[in-house]
This record gives sequence, C-alpha cells and structure tokens, in this order.
Amino acid sequence: MAVPKKKTSKARSRSRRASNWTLAEPAQSRCPNCQHAKLPHVVCPNCGWYKGRQAIEVD
Repeated sequence: MAVPKKKTSKARSRSRRASNWTLAEPAQSRCPNCQHAKLPHVVCPNCGWYKGRQAIEVD
C-alpha cells in the first residue's frame, strides 16, 4: 500500500477541504411583469406577480 513520503501541512490540507465550502451566488431571473430581478419560482417582491397572475398585494 502507498505511504506518503512527507507530512501534508495544515495549510495544504485545510485549503483542500475549504474548497468544498465555497458559496455559490443564488440564481436570479427577471419578473415578466415588471422586469425586476427575483429568485426563480418565487413571487416577485417588487410587484407581487407569480405565474402570470397577481399573487400578493404589494404597497
């Protein structure tokens, strides 16, 4: 069985593990009613429309 020749440093091993923790920016889409940026499959916070109808009242 293979054995490492040298000890892996803390910085090297921690940076390898830290690469799995990177956060991705959430996806964004445009509201077809007001063209405001919003999360997909969510009611538009600007105008309150979802799937071509008024879902909530927004002041």
